[in-house]
Amino acid sequence: MKVEELALYSLVSVLGLALLRSIHCQHLPEEPCSVQILVPGLKGEAGEKGEKGAPGRPGRVGPPGEAGHPGLKGQKGMMGRYGKMGPIGTKGTKGDMGDPGPQGPDGDPGVPCECAPIRRMIGEMDILVAQLTNDLKFIKNAVAGLKETDSKIYLLVKEEKRYLDAELYCQGRGGHLAMPKDEGANAAVAAYITHAGLSRAYIGINDMDREGHFAYVDRSPMTTFSKWREGEPNNYEEEDCAEMVASGAWVDVACHLTMYFVCEFDKDSV
Repeated sequence: MKVEELALYSLVSVLGLALLRSIHCQHLPEEPCSVQILVPGLKGEAGEKGEKGAPGRPGRVGPPGEAGHPGLKGQKGMMGRYGKMGPIGTKGTKGDMGDPGPQGPDGDPGVPCECAPIRRMIGEMDILVAQLTNDLKFIKNAVAGLKETDSKIYLLVKEEKRYLDAELYCQGRGGHLAMPKDEGANAAVAAYITHAGLSRAYIGINDMDREGHFAYVDRSPMTTFSKWREGEPNNYEEEDCAEMVASGAWVDVACHLTMYFVCEFDKDSV
């Protein structure tokens, strides 16, 4: 309804009320009767804009939006630093002999001489000197002191060698690296190491054939006795060989390390 129609409707309503009041007053002559007609005025001008009201209460949290599209794959990062160099591996097996090379040119003719027997003698002497040198080293170690039990003789060799080289050294003299198989033998080897002023030495125990299953170097199983230090063997950095420390405890170590070692010989074979 428009403003003009509303005003006209209000005016008609007021006039109707006034007429009814006049008729009522005619029936009551003794009471004064007056009629006031209220006519709405003209529409006023718009007032000034009010101050900004206080913020309303926060609305309810809306539903989660749809998942966005996956972002683009980032660029490949820079190459990291090189890691530390690993330990030296064990010595490999000797390869097959190669094919013979082509024959060289003939040499100048030599001076006539019956030198063949002399050269043969010199070669034999070189071999003998090498054997005597090795035997002399062995004797020096033996003079330094031996350790005996009822059935074994132990020799502490003060030459630093890797595990396999140490075992070959002992085998070349008719024995093996020490294999303590009971408390008495273990105590004898430990006392030998301690009296020599050493802290450790190789012994004949390893798990080279089967990881985690240690056996003696002569391949006999360890079924009745062991003397591993607490927390050992732990195979830290591929430790497949064993050493004995001065206290008599066993510790697994890497086979490429060089250290002194203890050889074992049967009394019956010495």
